[in-house]
Amino acid sequence: MAVDPTSSVPSSTYRLQFSKDLTFGDAVELVGYLDALGVGALYASPLLESGSGSNHGYDVVDPARVSAERGGEEGRRALTAALRSHRLGMLIDIVPNHVGVENAKVNPWWWDVLANGRASRYARYFDIDWAAGPLLVPVLDADEQQALAELTFSAEGTELRYHEHVYPVAEGTGGGTPQEVHERQHYRLVSWKRGAAELTYRRFFDVSTLAAVRVEDPEVFEATHREVLRWVDEDDVVIGVRVDHPDGLSDPGAYLHRLRAALGPRRWLLVEKILGVGEELPASWPVDGTTGYDALRQVGGVFIDPNGAGLLTQFAAELTGVKESASAVGHRARREVASTILSSEVLRAARECVTVLEHCYALTVPIDQAVSAVTELLCGFPVYRSYLPEGRDALDTAVTVARAHRPDLAEILAATRAALLADPHGALATRLQQTSGMVMAKGVEDTAFYRWNRFVALNEVGGDPTRFGVPPAEFHVTALAREAARPATMTTLSTHDTKRSEDVRARLAVLSEVPGEWVDRMRRWAARHPLPERSLELLAWQNLVGAWPISAERMAAYLTKASKEAKLVTSHVEPVAEVDNAIAAWPGQVLGDADLVAEISAFVDRIAGPGWSNSLGQKILQLAGPGVPDIYQGTELFEYSLVDPDNRRPVDFAARRTLLRRLDEGWLPPVDAEGAAKLLVTASVARLRRYRPELFVGYRPVVAQGVAAHHAVAFARGSGSSDRVSKLVAVATRLPVGLAARGGWGDTVLALPGAATDWHEIITDTPVEGSTPQLSRLLARYPVALLVRPA
Repeated sequence: MAVDPTSSVPSSTYRLQFSKDLTFGDAVELVGYLDALGVGALYASPLLESGSGSNHGYDVVDPARVSAERGGEEGRRALTAALRSHRLGMLIDIVPNHVGVENAKVNPWWWDVLANGRASRYARYFDIDWAAGPLLVPVLDADEQQALAELTFSAEGTELRYHEHVYPVAEGTGGGTPQEVHERQHYRLVSWKRGAAELTYRRFFDVSTLAAVRVEDPEVFEATHREVLRWVDEDDVVIGVRVDHPDGLSDPGAYLHRLRAALGPRRWLLVEKILGVGEELPASWPVDGTTGYDALRQVGGVFIDPNGAGLLTQFAAELTGVKESASAVGHRARREVASTILSSEVLRAARECVTVLEHCYALTVPIDQAVSAVTELLCGFPVYRSYLPEGRDALDTAVTVARAHRPDLAEILAATRAALLADPHGALATRLQQTSGMVMAKGVEDTAFYRWNRFVALNEVGGDPTRFGVPPAEFHVTALAREAARPATMTTLSTHDTKRSEDVRARLAVLSEVPGEWVDRMRRWAARHPLPERSLELLAWQNLVGAWPISAERMAAYLTKASKEAKLVTSHVEPVAEVDNAIAAWPGQVLGDADLVAEISAFVDRIAGPGWSNSLGQKILQLAGPGVPDIYQGTELFEYSLVDPDNRRPVDFAARRTLLRRLDEGWLPPVDAEGAAKLLVTASVARLRRYRPELFVGYRPVVAQGVAAHHAVAFARGSGSSDRVSKLVAVATRLPVGLAARGGWGDTVLALPGAATDWHEIITDTPVEGSTPQLSRLLARYPVALLVRPA
């Protein structure tokens, strides 16, 4: 059975991105394939009613009903029935922080607030600053007066229209021109540019079309969770929930305790939480773990050669003409976003700071100084959120960093720290902590990670570009900690939010082994086809090689987004047409250069094999290691995608079904571009996890011995509290270029645990002779192996 009857934790999960192009009906047809693949549960993107055409579902417009576009209630029930027939579970992704308000009319709560203002029964549902005046809706073009002149009435005169946007006319406010009626409403339509500095409602990051809701209010919690909790109560197929963006909530811990009480103790509960290096989830949270970005960093880092750091660092400085640390770039980027696209959130926190310091400490602080102090404090946090009072150390670090940058604000910062610790759940602490995650995410993850491009395989969600690789010893320590502390946490390699798929990163990892070859080529290529900004060149060429072959259209879409996120020569807010056009044209120019295309193809052919080795190595370490592994849709084959929406493209499931059937007939495929070898590894481990779960408990490193020992990373599992004999060993090859250069494994052997010699290699279905097999024989066909003792 995929789900233990005493627990809702599955053997593994498979993430599907539901949309109009992948409906519940489509998923019903895939259940048999997922069953055959060996996964334990379907991990579903949000299923509630969302914006039309949404490919993610995080813009929920009505939490009270399932998405009609994805198949409605009938389709959802058909899917759960199909899963039940195959004894599979379902993990549901939920969005407690915000709702979608881009199309006001399809969101009944937002529409009522616009129509009735503070008198609306839903006014308390949203985090709106009503004292600031009418609710600002930043939807108009930059020329606000001209845009207002374009307002019209609906045929009945009960709605105001601005192009495709529709807004209610409050009862008793009609009469006159559309502009005159607009001035009588509880809202004001304003230029989209005013959202950054003047917005009067809390939102998701800087996305004004996602309005935050006050889920800390019991009534709002009940309204936003009623439908999903009904599914949980009515159907044991729904094994648990994954909580999106808990850092945006006023009190994540209290929310999670309420959710845990509603779910019951057996349901699986995960949070989408990015942990810094060495950071742990708050011990008080009643959750099973995170969605696995920390494991992504640890697993991927094993395949990066630290010896490549020096030359790649030197080349990045040479190309850009700037020698600046990643931390310095990140700090400056955080200050920029706090002062621009997130300035309305910072201002609201600063006003709260002025009030608290005045009332509690008799300290009068001018608003401009409060804004500066709050900005510096937000830029100093070493983590996304401090979770006071537990996160006091993070707050202390932030204050120290802020004082170092602005010693003139020391008194304000000290008083603010005291106020936060005195009332860790008060309005000031809540505002600051909600905003700190925004500043970190938009400043580092969505700005600095597009600017500091020394080696972009490290610039990943939950990653740390300054840490050039993860030594095997560190990998083992983190795996042991995961098994001991949170064995039911999720692990992942790719998600709908990763900036590069696992296979792109695996191929790019090879560059750390051949930095000289890469630098020589990129230097010539960049001179031949320059871009308007030098750090963008570092980003572009690495991603081009990592995702090769890639169409000009896909690459242009990626570079357009990347350049605007970087905000160096163009941006979403202040686009520069000349720069945007040059960037959009660059992929076509590169791919139209036949000689260069031939050179790029030859180089990719050179690193493709080692990249495939890294991909298989990552996959087996993740799938066989501690935690519950997730397989993102399509990544059971080699899949070379860049940031969304590229990583949400349709998946060819028919091809995967066909390959899986061939594998089940005994085919041992070559390691090549078709990717069947990755499917073989994935299915082999997933099936073993599902049908022999006792093998996936415990953890201990396994040591290779010999001249090439450092090219192997291996661990043993299957030793429970009553049985200390390991029954499973997973082994992967690391740094394959260096391994080939030294002539292969030589006499290197793997010292299997225990004295028994009756091991069997599952992937190739072959017996293993002896307790110290030679790696040259064990890894002759594939760069990975999965050894099991018979039951």
